[in-house]
This record gives sequence, C-alpha cells and structure tokens, in this order.
Amino acid sequence: MAADLWSYVSHGSGDESTQANNVAAFQRIGVLPRMLRASEHRELSVELCGMSLPTPLFLAPVGVIGLCDPQGHGEVATAQAAARTGVPMMASTMAVDPLETVASHFGDTPGIFQLYTPTDRDLAQSLVHRAENAGFRALVVTLDCWHTGWRPRDPLLTDSPRLRSDCLANYLTDPVFQRLLPTAPDDNPSVALDTWNTIFGNRLTWDDLPWLRSLTELPLILKGIGHPEDVRRAKDGGADAIYCSNHGGRQANGGLAAIDLLPSVVAAADGLPVLFDSGIRSGADIVKALALGATAVGIGHPYIYGLACGGTDGIVNVLNALLQETDLLMGLDGYPTIADLTPEVILPTGR
Repeated sequence: MAADLWSYVSHGSGDESTQANNVAAFQRIGVLPRMLRASEHRELSVELCGMSLPTPLFLAPVGVIGLCDPQGHGEVATAQAAARTGVPMMASTMAVDPLETVASHFGDTPGIFQLYTPTDRDLAQSLVHRAENAGFRALVVTLDCWHTGWRPRDPLLTDSPRLRSDCLANYLTDPVFQRLLPTAPDDNPSVALDTWNTIFGNRLTWDDLPWLRSLTELPLILKGIGHPEDVRRAKDGGADAIYCSNHGGRQANGGLAAIDLLPSVVAAADGLPVLFDSGIRSGADIVKALALGATAVGIGHPYIYGLACGGTDGIVNVLNALLQETDLLMGLDGYPTIADLTPEVILPTGR
C-alpha cells in the first residue's frame, strides 16, 4: 500500500492502547484441550439472521477497502472472494464502487450492507432501499463512529483517504444525495465532499431506534455494542442481532478489549445472535471468540492485507488459512462442532 493508506489502515486512535489490547487480550486466554474425542470432520456451519453459512466467518466492513486493492476496486475484489469462499461480506457505505456493483459479484454468498447513518433521513432511507433492491440480506448500523475519533497520526498525512472523495460512490450514485448538492460534482469536484461532510454522522440516540427499525424488514444488526444494558435495550427495540465491537480500537481509545466484553454481551443477548470483531488475527482467536459465545466472527486487518498483496486471491488465501487453522485446532483439541465450544473451555493463561 501507499504510505499514507498503510498508516491510515494500520493504526488506531489515541496512543493505540485499545487497538493493542484487542490483540493482546487473546493471548491472555487459552483453549482447554480434550482427548479421545477425535473426529474426521468438523462442523463449522452456522445460522445467522435467516442465512445458512458454511463457516462462522464474515468479512467485516472496511470503509477504505476499495483503495487497498492493487486494481483500485477493493469492494469488488472482496465480493468476489466472498463468492469463492462462502464467507459473507459486509459492504461499507464508504466505497469506491456502488453497492449495486458490489452485490452483483456475491454469487450465491449472502451480502450484508453496513450503514453509516447520515443526518438526512431521506438519504438513509434511500441507501437502505437500494441495498434491499440489490439483494443484500441484512443491515448493519454502525453506532460507534458518528464522527472520527482522536487519531493523532491522521493530521500528519498529507492526503488521508477518509478526507478524499475516493470512497463516496454510494453517495454520488444516490438520487437523494444528488439533490442535496448545490452544483453538479463535475462542475466543482469538492462540492460532493463538502456536502458529505455536512451529512455524515447522525448523533443517534435510543429515541432513533424505532425509526432505524422502520427503515427495513431486513434483519437489523446494531454494531458497536459492549454494555449488557445496551444489549437489552437493543433487543427490546427490535434488533435482530448484536454486533460486539470497539471498531478495532480505531475510534474511542482507552476502552476494554472487545473480547473481554463478549461474555456479558452474549449473556444479555439471551439467545439473540452476537457477531464479534476487533483483534482477530488467527484461527485460535476465532475458536476463542466462538467459545465465548460469538455466533459469527469478523475478520478485518488480515483480509485487508491479503487484498493489498494479492487482490481477490490474497483474500481467499487469508480466509482459507484462517479456516484451516480453526478446523485443525478444533480437531486437535477435541471439539468437533461449534456447539462443543463453550465458555468453560476458555481459561486464563496467566500472561
């Protein structure tokens, strides 16, 4: 990747302690092995919001993934990897290619659309309806990034991708956004970015949850939840799944590692599916998250780097490696199915 893009993608907020904690926390817990439970095959399939998935993995939403591809179309490359592996992609609102183009490459693998809720409600409705019409199977609403966190490295970048208009394809192709523009974007290239800056980041509250729920009949997944009471309120408000995440430590710094929040989130969800990301770097991490109750586990940085190195093939290679390690670890430790992975098999390592 170019130096500015690498810096933006790889680093976190503040002193990056939360980002580091997300990864380090997995080293503080280990899987308890059980013997004489060998099985020839492992069962990794899961059911998530009406979707039957061959594995518990998903490709977490990444707002600059389009720029990370050597060919400059990272969303398409990621969608193609999803089609080849059966691992669903969460397509970000921030994209180089429009959501309809991305969805056309999913094949038989379901896609999930991630919404950064704009302040303009008509625009939010339009984006969601486009996702429905394009065939996306669920909607993820990101709650923990209604404005960018304190990122000291970003002001050092001369041309941060978040501050460019390169990832505004979903807005530029939206009829509601087009009506918000004072002039045509071709007449003044900065007009689209200036308009986007005025509408990005709706300061959502619990009072907005009924409206969010009314936007779609697709399963509604709320992303960024880590407190049990928030889980219960989300469930009562009509959420179909909870997404436990701290945005990979890229927004609010000084927080707990996401994996440390997962058990209480799962308990409060009380049967509602729980998605998880933040800090996943290996198949061992995936097994630990599943054992602590995650229904599905999101991959972020690993697949970004696979894309940067090898396009679609690079992502497929990363996913296959993670799945092979997951499968082998479950087999060697005596857990033939995901149902066999329970919180009791996770113990502190003393690190």
